[in-house]
Amino acid sequence: MSLRVLLRMSGLVLALTMGASASQAQSPAAMQPLAQPPAQPLAEASAPRVVKLDGRALPLGGALAAPQLWAQYKRRFITPSGRVVDSANGFISHSEGQGYGMLLAVAANDRMAFERLWGWTRANLMVRDDQLVAWRWEPGQRPAVSDMNNATDGDILIAWALAEAAEFWADASHRAAGRRIAVEIGRKLALFKTGQGALLLPGVAGFSAEERPDGPVVNLSYYVFPAFGRLGVVAPEIDWPGLMRTGLDQIRAARFGPSELPSDWISLRDGAPRPADGFPPQFSYNAIRIPLYLAFAGLGDWEHYRAFHAWSTSRRALATIDVKTGREVERLSERGYASLAALLACVIDRTPVGPDFRTASETEHYYPATLHLLAVAAANLRYQSCAKG
Repeated sequence: MSLRVLLRMSGLVLALTMGASASQAQSPAAMQPLAQPPAQPLAEASAPRVVKLDGRALPLGGALAAPQLWAQYKRRFITPSGRVVDSANGFISHSEGQGYGMLLAVAANDRMAFERLWGWTRANLMVRDDQLVAWRWEPGQRPAVSDMNNATDGDILIAWALAEAAEFWADASHRAAGRRIAVEIGRKLALFKTGQGALLLPGVAGFSAEERPDGPVVNLSYYVFPAFGRLGVVAPEIDWPGLMRTGLDQIRAARFGPSELPSDWISLRDGAPRPADGFPPQFSYNAIRIPLYLAFAGLGDWEHYRAFHAWSTSRRALATIDVKTGREVERLSERGYASLAALLACVIDRTPVGPDFRTASETEHYYPATLHLLAVAAANLRYQSCAKG
């Protein structure tokens, strides 16, 4: 058995096999299960709703419309050179953070910040021998990029941001850069000819059927649905709708335990999804993004949202969940996480957002703060009737 070293990433962890390519795994560090009564099926807590969403691919430029939130985010998490710092994890940087920062800059109509973010990303993370992005940059280490594997969600976020910037600011160079990354995603990370539809590998190395006994392993939060609707702007030859359909199908299929929630990491070895080997069987810091991306893209029906809606409404506080037992693992107490519940209530019940939806804490970390701004942008873009509060 090879040694596995756990490295923190975005409130998540990387499972790194020594002597082999890295493969990511998310789970909170030093978690202690919370004392609680026996778990009840969460999904039963939500009565059926009629969810009518149009799924149009909408441009992101200018959608944030929250200058104070954006100014606070820039001050706290973006350096003058354009590096997004993960404040919960030793102030490292990663492709996910750079992609989120670039997207939020377009949504805030802040071209100067976008160019700084893209310049830092290009200079420091685009160091592979292809058009994908190295996933982790560590300050104080030489080399700062010690693991050349990619993280597919980071690549998708960066390509999406470039596509949005190209259209919003009429910049051909950003269109060309976004296309190069998007085409590489289609070539190296998307498996279009499978019996389960178009699968998306979480990285070039470490997740395929050839590399893992339980492979292929997927992460449904890497299906960034609003990106798939927009990447056709720069790479129309890639079957983004196929990836979207498979992601929606897998969300319906990946219902584990009494909560009927998906785990972060899922094995598709035998056709039917199950929690992947070697990773905590948890609905955790990765998978909480799935309903955000569904809502952002305006996709899905009640069956796609049902378990997420129950998770966000049936407990006193949001928490990560052990999908085998249905029990809480760790409370998600920072304010940014609550924005996910507010967005779901807006989408499902048309509940107006409260005043906290447009205010941010000075103490919360990069990841919940980022999810918060993404939720605000999604609400402004698609759900204006309840986004006004």
